[in-house]
Amino acid sequence: MAGKPAVVLLSGGLDSTTVLAIAHAEGYVPHALSFSYGQRHDVELDAARRVAEALGVAEHVVADIDLRVFGGSALTAEISVPHHERAEDLTDEIPVTYVPARNTIFLSYALAWAEVLESSDVFIGVNALDYSGYPDCRPEYIRAYEQMANLATKAGVEGRQKLHIHTPLIELTKAQTIQRGLELGVDYSLTHSCYDPSPEGRACGTCDSCLLRRRGFAEVGLEDPALDPALGRMA
Repeated sequence: MAGKPAVVLLSGGLDSTTVLAIAHAEGYVPHALSFSYGQRHDVELDAARRVAEALGVAEHVVADIDLRVFGGSALTAEISVPHHERAEDLTDEIPVTYVPARNTIFLSYALAWAEVLESSDVFIGVNALDYSGYPDCRPEYIRAYEQMANLATKAGVEGRQKLHIHTPLIELTKAQTIQRGLELGVDYSLTHSCYDPSPEGRACGTCDSCLLRRRGFAEVGLEDPALDPALGRMA
């Protein structure tokens, strides 16, 4: 495959899938990295595998770590996921679905793999507009991590790696993200974003992630395919 290698963090959700499509469009050879981190369901990993196969990657690694040993989140402990009627009901408070230091941990794995691949490029789908207030999605966090990362590796010290963390969605609304993905041919019915799906994998439609996603699709004049049971898969 032609092009430079890049590590793309791939959760199987809407944002990371769009970022994978963008990395492709920019001529990179994506190496997708997902995590089985003790999250409350495996549906998103199934989605990540579907997306990686459909969009095409050089390699897809699922790293096995267990953040349940710490808990502290509705995604990794016996804490209820909050539900709301409307996206407008979401507050500015950091919700209990925040997983302590998750992006720091994930980016550290991506940094390690990028060094092995002799790559200076990592893509992550963080967003500072239509998001749930997570502190590790902010531009200042990404800048600080990037600065640290370039002090942290043998390749960096030897001048063979100057890591750049690509955040193509960081200043986009959810609607703008969806529009960009549609322009690149992304099939969002392959993706999964729900924090609290049913045992059958059906999106709840009322968690923070579902509400923000639904509003984004509505703003581009579409129904969220995650909420269409006729598709046979839920996002």
